[in-house]
Amino acid sequence: MICNKCPRLCQFIQKNKELYPDFFNAPVPNFGDTNGRLLVVGLAPGLKGANRTGRPFTGDYAGIILYETLLKFGWASGVYQQRKDDSLQLKNALITNAVGCVPPENKPTPDEINNCNERLKATIQSMKNLHIILCLGRISHQSVLKAFGLKQSAFPFAHGNVHRLTDDVYLVDSYHCSRYNINTRQLTQEMFDAIFEKIGSINKGFFS
Repeated sequence: MICNKCPRLCQFIQKNKELYPDFFNAPVPNFGDTNGRLLVVGLAPGLKGANRTGRPFTGDYAGIILYETLLKFGWASGVYQQRKDDSLQLKNALITNAVGCVPPENKPTPDEINNCNERLKATIQSMKNLHIILCLGRISHQSVLKAFGLKQSAFPFAHGNVHRLTDDVYLVDSYHCSRYNINTRQLTQEMFDAIFEKIGSINKGFFS
């Protein structure tokens, strides 16, 4: 259900309903286990990815990288086949986005990001066992800090940074696993694997 807080996004979704009537074309719900310890936060649904399939990171290049890595490190099971009805299941993890609706050119405005922060905050608060938040990109990082009511200046974004937000919750930063970042090698699979190795150390209590 569209919340009507963001007129531009509502108009864009309506346009896509006309252009692509078989697409999901609505705010994309979270995917995974609300009782999980890991929350992955992306930017927003891709037009022909999550906006088409109705599941975060499903149907676009970033999803291939993310889900194959989650499978490799034991945060998922099954087979990722780029569709909502595949056998993929998350294990002890949940995936969401800073913005729930698809934005034009994959670029939400600051107002749209702010409007969706209550949704992100509600997701975080619903996860009673939350221990680690993986932020894919700077906007995700900033949105999570806002949801916690923390100062941006005290928690700088950089790939590989780890911040302790509360006694129980750590934030881990990564460049977004987008096709552009992979193609330009700003993010490599080895770099992304290292992020998940760090997440594993935190989850096992080996990080301080």
